[in-house]
Amino acid sequence: MLRARNGSTEALDGLMRKYTGFVRLKASSYFLAGGDGDDLVQEGMIGLYKAVRDFRPDMQTSFRSFAELCVTRQIITAIKTATRFKHSPLNTYVSFSHTPAGQESDGDCTLGDALPGPTVNDPSVCVISTEELQSLVFCLGSGLSQLESEALRLYLEGNSYDEMAEDLGCDTKTIDNALQRVKRKILAHQKTREVLA
Repeated sequence: MLRARNGSTEALDGLMRKYTGFVRLKASSYFLAGGDGDDLVQEGMIGLYKAVRDFRPDMQTSFRSFAELCVTRQIITAIKTATRFKHSPLNTYVSFSHTPAGQESDGDCTLGDALPGPTVNDPSVCVISTEELQSLVFCLGSGLSQLESEALRLYLEGNSYDEMAEDLGCDTKTIDNALQRVKRKILAHQKTREVLA
């Protein structure tokens, strides 16, 4: 115990391993909103570290009793902090690396890709952008089926797959397939418009 307090990482590692089961047992009797059991175990391990750091052998208590108090306090503090929603913005963030449907991106268009870039005042860029947009609009107007056009319109209006399926009288898989076809057609169109360097 004293060696761990005096900076021996080997002694500290040994103490932490020895009490890990105890910390897990303590954490299992609590619930953390928005977290899982491992989060509470981690908080408990922080409490155990504080117990090692702050324990004084001259006090009339055993290290185990003091560690139990520190672990319990750390876990309860974490739970109280979570219920105050202090970290709500961090816990409810939306990752820019996910697709608009909320899944990890596997080559799909991510939220970061969909955000508008900086405004450009260069006339040549504006002309090229206008031409690209007109070409894309023509492609979408003439190259999409009725279902694909309607699904794209509803998607761009922010409707969920369930809402789109209800509006168009089909199931969500049909909507997903239609939007995937739209995406493939847009990517194929963009490929034809690429300028060779």
